[in-house]
This record gives sequence, structure tokens and C-alpha cells, in this order.
Amino acid sequence: MAPMPHHPAPALAGVRHAIDAVDDALLALLAGRGALVRRAARLKHTTGQAARDHTREAQVHARARRLARRLGLSDATAQRLIDLAIADACRQQGLADDLDQRQPPVQRGMLTLNMSTSHASTSTSPTAGSQWLLRCLPPPARLAPLLRLVPEHLRGQLLERAMARVLAAPLAEGEFEFMQGRRLGIEVTDLDLRWVIECRDNRLVVCNEPAEASVRGTTTDLLLLASRLEDADTLFFQRRLMLTGDTELGLTVRNLLERLPWESVPLGLRIGLNRGARLARAARAAHRGEA
Repeated sequence: MAPMPHHPAPALAGVRHAIDAVDDALLALLAGRGALVRRAARLKHTTGQAARDHTREAQVHARARRLARRLGLSDATAQRLIDLAIADACRQQGLADDLDQRQPPVQRGMLTLNMSTSHASTSTSPTAGSQWLLRCLPPPARLAPLLRLVPEHLRGQLLERAMARVLAAPLAEGEFEFMQGRRLGIEVTDLDLRWVIECRDNRLVVCNEPAEASVRGTTTDLLLLASRLEDADTLFFQRRLMLTGDTELGLTVRNLLERLPWESVPLGLRIGLNRGARLARAARAAHRGEA
């Protein structure tokens, strides 16, 4: 007689069902924490606070260890769980945890291009020398005449290559199928650059047809969006980005890009976007005379 297939005992099945429910609750709590993190990031930006607060992170770890001991959990378990939550918060703010590797902040007196905000705090404010150097950087509008010397078709090819690299995974998975035959415009106002993008055979290409919807913004704000240092809702609410034309198409593209995992972007490109956006934001603040 063939052996009977093994089935977990009813009691074990019940325990596993309860474990699944706890796992679901953990994920729901992590998602809820993420929503609060995004709100905290917007509040920190409006009040000029640093995007990362290492003192606050240390307090969170200490509090978690105290609670873990009361609950009978090990310090190591609490440490790993909070590390995971903080890493997730960093990714949501475009501050991928692998960019700084928990390095201590650079001491004052040293010029750093990896500034955490456009507004200085007591511990991270740029020195007078670094402010002077930042003001020496030409604003993007001054580069517009030089960029116009680059042939239009070459600018289009560079954009196509950049999109193919950044969006390789979602393009391969057919995430942009809804854009087949649809055209989205991108306007960089201070550089006087305009492109119209269309999806053809799972490739994003630059075309010469009129756009159905357009996203318009400055170099700095578009960089902040691309690097995820600022979210689209904030930029559109503050009217630093404008969406015109077919609003539904524009919002669909925006929502898709927001859902894309930041980890799918090549690490070198993430670092370049992050540092470039921070530099652009710091230079803009310096030109505006913001402390």
C-alpha cells in the first residue's frame, strides 16, 4: 500500500495560519511606518532639517532594545528589525542605505558635496568657503546656450540611452505597454530643453510628434524627483513641477515611476543621481542666499 501523504496536524496548521497573520501584520505596520516616514520627510524639508538624523536613529535603536528585553527578544533581533525599517525609510527618501554605509557626518571645515538638505542645520551647515564655491557654480540657465550647440538628435540619443539604463527592468517586464503610441513631453525650463517620449516595442524613444501631456520643471527639481530626494506630490503641490495636457496620462506615468523599486536602478547611477541632486540643491540655496 502506498504511504499516505503527510499532512500537518490541525494544531500545526492553526499555528501556521496564526504565523501568517502575524507576518501580514508586520508588513502592514511597515507600510504604515513608510507613510509616516514620507510625511516626516516633507515636514523636515519645509522646516530645513537634515534628511537623516543619526541622533534620532540612535534613540530609535535604544528604545527598540529596551522594549525587546521586556518582550524577551534578543538585542540582535531588535537591531536587525530597526535596521531594516531605517533602510526602508532611507530608500523612500532617496537616501539609499548603501550610499553612506553608516559613515559619521563630515566634520565642519571640510567641503562636502553630499549635503543632506538645502537648508543648513547647526551640525551640517556648509562653511563660508563651501558656500562661496557653491555660488561660483553657474546656475543651469547659464548653460542653456552651450547645450543648444549640441545637435538635437544627439541630445535625444543621450536621453534614450539614459532611460534604457534606468528603466531596463520595467521596460523588460512590459510595465510601459500602456504608453504604446502615447507621447509624454519633458521640459527642463532653465536649460530650455524639450523632449517628447513615446514607447515603441518596449523601448522609450524620442520623437518629433506633439506631446499629449507634458511635465515641466527646473533642472534641480527634476533631479530631486529622479533621485527620490523629494516626492512628486510635494513638488507638484508646491508648483515646482507642472503637469499640462492629458492629466490622466501624466499621472499614470508618475504613479508607475513612484512604484518602481529604487534598488532596480544600477548602484553607480543611484549614487550619481543622489550626489548630483544634492549638489544642485545646495548650489541653488547658495545662489538664493539661503542659510
